[in-house]
Amino acid sequence: MTARHLLADDDLTAQEQSEVLDLAAALKADRHAEQPLAGPRAVAIIFDKPTLRTQLSFATGVAELGGYPMAVDGNLAQIGTRESIADVARVVGRQVSAIVWRTHGQDRLEEMAAHVDVPVVNALTDDYHPCQLLADLLTIREHKGATAGRTIAYVGDGANNMSHSYLLACALAGMHVRIGTPSTHQPSADVLARAERIAAEQGGSVLVTDDPVAAVIDADVVATDTWVSMGMEGEKGDRTGQSSPFAPFAVTRELMAQAADDAIVLHCLPAYRGLEIAAEVIDGEQSVVWDEAENRLHAQKALLTFLLRASS
Repeated sequence: MTARHLLADDDLTAQEQSEVLDLAAALKADRHAEQPLAGPRAVAIIFDKPTLRTQLSFATGVAELGGYPMAVDGNLAQIGTRESIADVARVVGRQVSAIVWRTHGQDRLEEMAAHVDVPVVNALTDDYHPCQLLADLLTIREHKGATAGRTIAYVGDGANNMSHSYLLACALAGMHVRIGTPSTHQPSADVLARAERIAAEQGGSVLVTDDPVAAVIDADVVATDTWVSMGMEGEKGDRTGQSSPFAPFAVTRELMAQAADDAIVLHCLPAYRGLEIAAEVIDGEQSVVWDEAENRLHAQKALLTFLLRASS
């Protein structure tokens, strides 16, 4: 059987996404209920970009699934520079049961997956962050019940990986997805078209607007992300200064007042208080970001279990 991968959010069907989230909830209740990596079997966890939550949650998760988390420093390995991605894949894929990779271009991840017979998991690329969205959807389920029919507003940089993953994953979950972003920072046309198609199939909807209030009004969930994504540090001054195009999209108490009274707030972290989100919001009663951060562990354990089963 061909290995199943998660390279982008819509590599899962809506039913499969729901199955993964059901399993994540079960593993949160009983953390050692599944042992698909007993042996222990190794999982390569490769990082070309900075990490805290991803490394922590995958290392802990692989161990709790009975396996051995083999951390690989991508800067030392120099994958694609010192030797080709294809050659690295052929070496690593024969020694591990799965590969988790946080890297830059989506094409790098796709090339890795093309040359191995084990699952490859996107731990963040410039285009998508699907593991984060599984954690976010688990968190929404916990606080709002079923996701179908709920409205989520993501405000900030609409052209980044989090915006793309919110569009795809939340559309799969049957949600009404709104992206509030400057007209200069729109989502990928391809991602938007995929999300609109999925939303039509799952009973949700997609809206992209440059009006932050129109994005947030009566939303059940409000999400944001840093305005300076990894690799964009050179643009920090333009993105965070007084003339920042993102300033109107900051999640402040005033903007949250436009959302539903019982709306919850998500942020994938790290957060920069006073920029994309106010301290009083992220540290306030509507914030569920610490549940969200914990849920990376449970969602990723469920994902690995699902992919290993589907690939066996």
